Amino acid sequence: MSDTVLVLNSGSSSIKFGLFDVSAAEPALLCKGLLDEHEARPRLVVKDPAGEDLFETQREAVDAEGGHLFADVLAFIEDRFGERSLRAVGHRIVHGGSDYSGPVVLTGDITAKLEALTPLAPLHQPRCLAPVRSLAAIRPELTQIACFDTAFHHGLAPPASRFAIPRCFEARGVRRYGFHGLSFEYVAGRLAEIAPELAARRTIIAHLGNGASLCALRDGRSIDTTMGLTPLDGLVMGTRCGTIDPGVLLYLQRHENMSVEEVQHLLYHESGLLGVSGTSADMRTLLASGEAAAREAVDLFTFRAAQQVAMMATTLGGLDCLVFTGGIGEHAKEIRGAIGERLGWMGVRIDAASNDAARERINGSDSTVDVVVIPTNEEMMIARHCAALIRGRRLS
Repeated sequence: MSDTVLVLNSGSSSIKFGLFDVSAAEPALLCKGLLDEHEARPRLVVKDPAGEDLFETQREAVDAEGGHLFADVLAFIEDRFGERSLRAVGHRIVHGGSDYSGPVVLTGDITAKLEALTPLAPLHQPRCLAPVRSLAAIRPELTQIACFDTAFHHGLAPPASRFAIPRCFEARGVRRYGFHGLSFEYVAGRLAEIAPELAARRTIIAHLGNGASLCALRDGRSIDTTMGLTPLDGLVMGTRCGTIDPGVLLYLQRHENMSVEEVQHLLYHESGLLGVSGTSADMRTLLASGEAAAREAVDLFTFRAAQQVAMMATTLGGLDCLVFTGGIGEHAKEIRGAIGERLGWMGVRIDAASNDAARERINGSDSTVDVVVIPTNEEMMIARHCAALIRGRRLS
């Protein structure tokens, strides 16, 4: 009997999932899908690895924790793959705080500690933990494993990890943690596979999507990143502001009479591309728009990305390789081209034909920096961590 792991990757309005056979050294995807509980009729869609439809169902309503949809997923797995043993469910958990540097089997105590970190990721942490509670209620005997977006950056050291505030707050956990770690870890591994000569060189990975951040790597390990204590810092994002003068927040509270909750909602849900364009958080919509505000939002996005690539290059002492990943990084040739053009002074040259075709290597022959496009796969990374933990070891 082969073993399987169900991977849940919770987003802002839906949950991507994948079922993996973990009997072999490398997990093998058996099926993938989407749980969308925010439509008028919550639905479950399941596809095979090639993207062909296997199953779809909708409900008239969903309970508060989404338990019905998870029961539907488990029922489908048992019906379709009943000969395989479901060993665990792996979850992407955004914030692991100071305590968790690798995946852990979830217990009630650990889940409570992770819930206590919600102020550090108010948009993400509750959505990541809701499926844990749902599954514990309907299948309490099922092993659940947390894999953390912060873990890849756990080795960040001063000065990269430090804020310039009184040191007593650092002792209380107020420091730069970094996020998108599962994506960065996967992409760093793929880079080592497809271009071993680049693995030990000065590399920046640009994870560009609705959430966006950069990671500076040396020898495949994170030494700096653009997100900090929370997933709000750094690049311009779909609805998040990225780096902002702290004085703006004081102004909003003192002179616009906004509450803490109102400021939080503004920064997480009404800012970024949406706030600047006034129309959309979707890069595809903005690129297709002829409106001046849409062009200005895109311009700010590429300006800030290039600016912070230069910042990460300062940490590295130079730049040898730039990798694009994430929904925008993988699919928006205009964004890759614009960022590359802004970085021309650093020796970045993007070949237009290669960029248009989204080839793996898109740098021109005259570029002193290798520019690579690598699709990310957070679900595979979670499956690998779960398989290793089930076998009683951790990935290095």
